[in-house]
Amino acid sequence: MTTQTLAAAPSTTRDATTRALLACVVVANPLWVGVSLLQAATRAGFDLTRHPLSALSTGDLGWLQILNFVVAGVLTVLGAVGLRRALPGKWVPRLVLLNGIGMVAAGVFVMSPANGFPLGAPTGMVELTWHDYGHFAAGTIAFVSLIAACYVLARSFARAGRRRHAVLSLVAGTALLVGDLWAMSGGAGGSITLAVGVFAAMAWISTVAAELR
Repeated sequence: MTTQTLAAAPSTTRDATTRALLACVVVANPLWVGVSLLQAATRAGFDLTRHPLSALSTGDLGWLQILNFVVAGVLTVLGAVGLRRALPGKWVPRLVLLNGIGMVAAGVFVMSPANGFPLGAPTGMVELTWHDYGHFAAGTIAFVSLIAACYVLARSFARAGRRRHAVLSLVAGTALLVGDLWAMSGGAGGSITLAVGVFAAMAWISTVAAELR
């Protein structure tokens, strides 16, 4: 990538299609976060200190989170096309595209009920199924690509002399990296640290896309 990558042209020069595509990723991330938090606050038995947001895809109302994953993922894929049209560089659009594909796959492959959620589910962990492995693989793709996108943005912003944006990109990517590693290690409140990291990275990608519009 070159400094040219983030030397965006004024938004008035964007064609309507590019602006609409960028709007998709601007909307996708806050939509996913908002719907997830609303469910986390209202679904009986869900505890964010113990259950990952992906667990919301299970149970009678699981279709809501499945739909949330798929819709947000499709919007992110469309947004990646907008980023490709708005940025001369290729890596950020490619990584955002992978993130969107990972989100769709995470909705398709639903993890098994476990750890007491939904109500009536076995307490503790359960034997993993191929759907669980599919979900974990999808999550890995989504998280790694999102972290990488933030770090590529940090490098590009730094080269362009936009230090504040470079620092924010680095913070967002690192928040997700640390949150994910802590959750994978079984650390206390790992699902919360992961959620915070995901929210931070997603919010930053949406912010950058909004500025490019």
